Amino acid sequence: MIFMYHSLNLVRHLPNTLTCCNLLCGCISVVFALNGEFVTAAYFIMIAAVFDFFDGFAARWLKAYSAIGKELDSLADMVSFGVAPASIMYGLLLGAVTRIGLSAGGWFIALSAFLIAVFAALRLAKFNIDTRQSDSFIGVPTPATALFICSLTFIVQDAGVIATFASNLYVLLAVIAVFSLLMVSELPLFSLKIKSFAWKANRIRYIFLALSVGILAIFRWTGLAMVILLYIVLSIAIRLSAPKTQKESLDV
Repeated sequence: MIFMYHSLNLVRHLPNTLTCCNLLCGCISVVFALNGEFVTAAYFIMIAAVFDFFDGFAARWLKAYSAIGKELDSLADMVSFGVAPASIMYGLLLGAVTRIGLSAGGWFIALSAFLIAVFAALRLAKFNIDTRQSDSFIGVPTPATALFICSLTFIVQDAGVIATFASNLYVLLAVIAVFSLLMVSELPLFSLKIKSFAWKANRIRYIFLALSVGILAIFRWTGLAMVILLYIVLSIAIRLSAPKTQKESLDV
């Protein structure tokens, strides 16, 4: 009986353990990013995203919700999907300013990458107090922004026009500006939280996941950017096609 009690207690700590794994991966990603190993840093952000998905899934499955779990999740996300991708973007910007011979003040331009971390913090703080975001999101989630930046690291490794475009200084600055604003925008986006496996309740999620698998099968990790853009476009399409009464309820 005592053994079962302690086992149950340990199981209830599983969501927070997964969240801590998310945080650890984010810290490791920052180290690799600041050492110029952007692809490895991107892989650790992707692993952190897996832990982030399963900690919420475990909490719902085990009904192991807690106030500390909610706060811990935001703190972990701040590192893994705020500081880590900002560190990668900092390195990419340094490379871009070096290529165009902009040595004076180039490091200062590169520091703009950390706006990703600043707006990620604002996004997470807003999420914690916004009661509208229990079943959907308002503004692009921080993992989506982080995964888009991860995709850039894979794209710039390839030779060709797309890689040249993706590593362009002004393109990188535009990515920072657009995704920083999207994170704190009032744009409604669907959540990937699956509470049941019914087709009707999860139709858009299943369609999105099927299309995402197809994109990644064709383009591998460089397709992550397309997956994130698909997520945003589908969310906008849902918003535009929703009945007027449903749109008003989303604005409450």
